[in-house]
Amino acid sequence: MDAPLLVIVDAANVVGSVPDGWWRDRRGAAERLRDRLAADGLPGRQEPVEIVLVVEGAARGVTSVPGVRVESAPGSGDDLMVSLVAAAPGRACLVVTADRELRRRVGGLGASVTGPRAVRGGEG
Repeated sequence: MDAPLLVIVDAANVVGSVPDGWWRDRRGAAERLRDRLAADGLPGRQEPVEIVLVVEGAARGVTSVPGVRVESAPGSGDDLMVSLVAAAPGRACLVVTADRELRRRVGGLGASVTGPRAVRGGEG
């Protein structure tokens, strides 16, 4: 059986896409995103997925929960996401971000890319 789709979520970019006061509690905002992903998965997808939430900065230290593995970037979250895609050659990867440079970098490695709305129940 093939490995499930690897979904790598840029927590800072997704959280920052909605001006709801996230900047007052970056860690709490990342935890709420993690919990929503654990409960809802990837809206519109019925097939199994493996979700990896990449956090950085003040959100470092958010823990994994069943259904969502959290990776704390020691430096740049973008660099960690690129390395996660690079470490999965031949595997279907979907990166959730609106960051143009990150989209270019992971796209060059064969990953598909969608925007933050994909994890908020809309199109990316």
